[in-house]
Amino acid sequence: MKSHIINRAARVLFILCMPIFVFSLVLGAAFNYVPLYEYGFREYDAGSRLGISEADLTGIAKELISYYVSGDEYLDIRIAIEGKVQDLFNREELIHMKDVKGLVQLDYRILLGTFLYILAYTVIRLRWTADRRALARSFLAGSLLTLSIMLALYLGSLWDFDWLFYRFHLIAFSNEHWSAQGYMLKLFPGGFWYDATLFCSLAMVLVSAVIGGISGGWLYRTGKGLHFQRLMS
Repeated sequence: MKSHIINRAARVLFILCMPIFVFSLVLGAAFNYVPLYEYGFREYDAGSRLGISEADLTGIAKELISYYVSGDEYLDIRIAIEGKVQDLFNREELIHMKDVKGLVQLDYRILLGTFLYILAYTVIRLRWTADRRALARSFLAGSLLTLSIMLALYLGSLWDFDWLFYRFHLIAFSNEHWSAQGYMLKLFPGGFWYDATLFCSLAMVLVSAVIGGISGGWLYRTGKGLHFQRLMS
C-alpha cells in the first residue's frame, strides 16, 4: 500500500513537471535566440528610431545573452548612438536587467531540476518496472496538461495581454524599474513582448505535441487504442 502511494505520488509529480520543463526549456532557448531579438528590432524599427545600426543591434542582443550567464552584477554596454558613444542603459534600467538576469538564471535551475527528475523517473520506470505503457501514458498525460495550460494562457492573452503582462511584472519584480524611461523600452516595446510570447507559446505547443504524438502513437500501435481513462492510473 505504501509503495503504491509513493509510485502514484512520483507519477503525479512527473506529470506536473512536464509543463514546467517545457516552459523553462522554451523560455531559456528564447532568451538565447539571437534571431528573435533581430526580428523584434526589425519589426519595431529600433535601428531607425534610436539611430543604431543593425550590426550594433545584433551586438546588443549578443551582449545581453552573454550577460545572463556571466558573473557580472550589472550589464555594461557602450554604443554609438547617432554618432555619440554612450552607455546604452541608465541606472534604473541596469537594476532591472540585473533582476531579469536573476529570473533567467532561476529558469535555468528549474530547467535542470525538472529535466533531472524526468530523466530519473524514466530510467527507474524502464529499469525496475519495465512498464513502458505506464511510462508512455505519463508522458502523454504531461503533454496534454501542458497543452491545456497553453490553451488557457492563450485565451487569457486574447482577453487582455497588456493586463497579464503588467500583472506578471508586479509579481516577478520587487521594484518598478521595469518601467524605467530610456532605451530599454524603445528596444523592447510592448509589441516585441507580445510577439515573443506568441513565439514561445507556439514552440511550447510544438514540443508538447511532439511528446504527446510520440507517446500517444506508441500507445496506439502497441495496444488497443489509447485508453484515455487510464492516463492517471
